[in-house]
Amino acid sequence: MHRRTLAVLLIAALTSASLVACGAPGGGPEIALLLPDKKTARYETFDRPVFEERVAERGDYDVLYANADQDAAKQQQQAESALAAGVKVLVLDPVDAKAATTIVNAARAQGVPVISYDRLVDGGGLAYYVSFDNVRVGELQAQALTQALADQGDPDGGVLMVNGSPTDSNAALFREGALRVLAENDVRVLAEYATPDWSPDKAQDWVAGQISQYGDRIAAVYAANDGTASGAIAALRAADVTPLPIVTGQDAELTAVQRILTGDQYMTVYKALRPQAQRAADVAVDLVEGREVVGDTEVDGTPSTLLTPVAVTVDDIMSTIVADGFWSVADICTREYEAACTAAGIREDDTP
Repeated sequence: MHRRTLAVLLIAALTSASLVACGAPGGGPEIALLLPDKKTARYETFDRPVFEERVAERGDYDVLYANADQDAAKQQQQAESALAAGVKVLVLDPVDAKAATTIVNAARAQGVPVISYDRLVDGGGLAYYVSFDNVRVGELQAQALTQALADQGDPDGGVLMVNGSPTDSNAALFREGALRVLAENDVRVLAEYATPDWSPDKAQDWVAGQISQYGDRIAAVYAANDGTASGAIAALRAADVTPLPIVTGQDAELTAVQRILTGDQYMTVYKALRPQAQRAADVAVDLVEGREVVGDTEVDGTPSTLLTPVAVTVDDIMSTIVADGFWSVADICTREYEAACTAAGIREDDTP
């Protein structure tokens, strides 16, 4: 086969797997970054650009990027294509934590270390794990929820639990932390739902059905992230539920911060994604260069970095999200939200 034909076939294969090479041209990509979906806004808005920026700061390395669009089979294909392209390190945020063990095993067979990013791949064999204390995320959500119920004089109100995807290992940890706090405070769980693919639409449909069943017995909605929170709130609005129940969230998505300002959503969990992506990039480069990597802790025998999540209500937006440069006042306080920002005391001249 002619070299030109072989090159064309390789390019076609990589394109079919939705891989994008970023960085300076060289002898092939050194690092693959495989992210799980686009429904969660953080991945394309923060994780990918911050990771690629940090790698570029560390040296002249190519990053091969792919997003699996919540399709485990597609992610498997992307990983195979990345390994065929000769990457030296895989940074993997799995769509399905169990199915991704196949990816880890294939990489190890080729001597390619795998960094589990944000979600922990089952089965071990990982070089490193970078995430947050995910049980703590659930605890923070439930603590804010139970405190809000107590503050409004309804400590015995019932809660709907809109959990995360059943294939996401983190979702189980969020739920574990939340249930522990709800049980400690004797808060009744009316019903639970594991949201396939973290889909806001599926969360909306489920909550709509629960409103028909439970009506005004719903005092709060534990939503595991901001996407499912948006679906829950849409269902509550469509049913003309007044006042809105307390709704939690996670990820500090811009639209969620704005919903907190208007009172539609009570809180979110802010996770400093920049340090997370930067740490993963640093570990990836160290592994490419043959350096030993050491974690701050261990999770299932894997050296790990677990960052600290922070609960955010309307009173904390300036001191957390804005102070860290995650979102600016200009980002948050668009024309539609100017009045809400003024009422909350969020002003450009007060930026820390």
